Formats: sequence, C-alpha cells, structure tokens
Amino acid sequence: MAPRLARPHRDDVRIAVGGLLGGLLVWAVSVGIRAHDDPLVHWHGHWPVLLPLVVMSGCELLRRSRPRTGLLIGVAALAADTITQGNLATLVMFTDLVYAAVLYTPPTAARRVLWSTGLMTVLATVLPVAALRTPEALLIGVAVGLVTFTPATTGWIVRNHRDAADSARLRAEQTALLAEMDRVQAVTAERARMARELHDMVANHLSAIAIHSTAALSLDDPKTSQEALGVIRENSVEGLAEMRRLIGILRTGDGTPTATPTLDGVGALVDTARANGLDVVLDTDHDQVPAPVELAAYRIVQESLTNALKHAPPGRVTVGLAQRDGVLDVRVTSPYGDREGPRAPGSGAGLVGMRERAALLGGTFEAGPSRARWAVHAALPLSEGTSA
Repeated sequence: MAPRLARPHRDDVRIAVGGLLGGLLVWAVSVGIRAHDDPLVHWHGHWPVLLPLVVMSGCELLRRSRPRTGLLIGVAALAADTITQGNLATLVMFTDLVYAAVLYTPPTAARRVLWSTGLMTVLATVLPVAALRTPEALLIGVAVGLVTFTPATTGWIVRNHRDAADSARLRAEQTALLAEMDRVQAVTAERARMARELHDMVANHLSAIAIHSTAALSLDDPKTSQEALGVIRENSVEGLAEMRRLIGILRTGDGTPTATPTLDGVGALVDTARANGLDVVLDTDHDQVPAPVELAAYRIVQESLTNALKHAPPGRVTVGLAQRDGVLDVRVTSPYGDREGPRAPGSGAGLVGMRERAALLGGTFEAGPSRARWAVHAALPLSEGTSA
C-alpha cells in the first residue's frame, strides 16, 4: 500500500488560502509583475496567470508535511509563472516554500537547498554580467537572491535557533532529572542511615530486656527476678535515652548525631554485655581514627554483641580492635552451635546494616561460622569514606 499523506497543518492551510485569496485580489485589479509587451511573456491574456497561482497555493499545503515535494512542484509553477504576466502572490509563496524546505527537511537536505540557492544566486549574477556587460545585469542576481537565497538563509537561521532552543530545553530537562535522582538517592541514603542508627541503638537494649524478662518470668527465684528487673530497668532507661536523641536529630533536621559514639565507648558496651550475662573479653590496639570509622566500628561491635546475646550458646565472646596498614580491623567471635532457638527475636537487618557500614567506608565485611565459632570481621580503611 502507498504511504498515506499526512493532513496539512492548520497554519499551512491558512497560508495556502491566504496566498490564493491575495493572488486573486492582485489578479482582479490587473496588477502583474511584467508588462504586456515583455518579450518573456508567452502566455498573454488575463487567465493564464491563475494556473501557477493555484498550483503554488496547493504546494503551500505540503510546506510542512512534504517540503521537498512542495518545493519541486513550486519550481515548476514558478517557471510557468515567468512566461505569463506574473503574480506577486505566486512569487511570495515560492519564497515561503524555499524557507520551509530549509526549516522542515532533514539537516542534509536543508544544507543542500541552502547551497543550491547560493550557487544559483552566484550564477544569476555572474553569467548575465559576463554576457551583457552592463551594470544593470546585476539586478538579475539580486532578484534571484531575494527569491531563493534570502528565504533559504532565513530558514537556516530560524532552524539553528530552534535547534539551540531544543538543546537548551533538553539540557534543562536532563538537569532536572539528575537533580531529582540525586534527591531520591539522598533521601534513600538518609533513610537507610537512620534505619541503621535506630536498629543499632535500640536493638541491643530491647534484646536484653526480652531475655531478662523471660528469665524473670520462667524462674521462681525472687533474687534472680530482682536482678533481672534491675537489668531490664537499666536497659529501658538507656534505650529511652537513645530514642530521645534520635528523635531530636530527626526534628532538628541535623544529619549528624550530636553525640556520635566513639571507640572509647566500646569498653562501656562490653561492660553492658557482661551485665547482660555474656562472658566478653576486649582487646584493643589502635590510635586516633576518623570519626566515621569510629562510628562504624562501634556499631559493628554493638550489633555483634547483641547477636551473641540473642543467638550464641554459653561461652566466651572476644572483641578485638587492631589498627594496621591504614586499616582498622574489627573482629568479634562468639560460640557457635546448636541451641533451642534465639533468646530474643531478630529482624535479620543486623548483618545487612553492618555490611552497609563497611561498604560506605570502602571496606570489607564478612560474617559466618568458622571453627565452631561465629566470626564477624570488618576491615575499615582509615582514609576513605565520609559517613557510616
């Protein structure tokens, strides 16, 4: 099947109708471009001038959908118009076809039209001057240039401005899209960071509360129950303080905690774990390290002790911090083996959070069974990463 012609644009219809009506008005008042006795006029009379006018008006309907076809037919109509008395509207509509052929065709075709009209103008200037050897012959080149090269140049300028405007709009849309992507990534990263903080700060205390409350309920021993209640109260107060600190951070919009934990607080973590019933040994050998690394190491130790409290069978838990070759090495090992089940339920987010903290600093993280023990190992570079 032959391709279906697109419907003419509304503006093209207006131009065609306007050009036709204007040409009919010029024809009605008997105004022609050439005199009746002009030797170039071969079709004399009042009616022949209407044929090129009607054809040129029809070409205007193709100026946007089929600009090259419209221009080729327009050239033939203009050639027919030159052997009549001529109509100014026909000539004006032809210049519009040249303009549209540059503006609406592909870039290669537009450049071809521009160069062709330029070459035509040069030839129309040089050849008559060489043949007639009179200054008046230059007017032929000027006329051809006004009809062909001038509208082609105008179309090329308008095309370049439109392309520049489209490029600027595209860059603006891309910039807006990148800004939105950055905003979404920042929000996602902040939510993940706050989720890690919330989990690490509260999970330890809630796990201790769950374990000791279970012990208090299962044992009919007033002394044991009293000790368990004391541990529950201590963890409740500390957990409430941590929650208030986190809520204060969220309300003020400050992305940095006001009291960021440091490695100096690891000893307090170990003491709390001992109070909760773990047999913990701490071995540290490190100098001053960047704050993001301190926070990540602190949280990894905290979460590891929490997991040991919930899942590990009885036995010794070791915590080691060692600084060597520009890396802070964090190791926490605990007994690993069969047991009835965890002493407190877990969400499964602890290992994910520890792995994310190490990755944000450009470090590595491993966790799994090793020689009948559960080993957590993180290597945190001291010169990479800015947040944990």
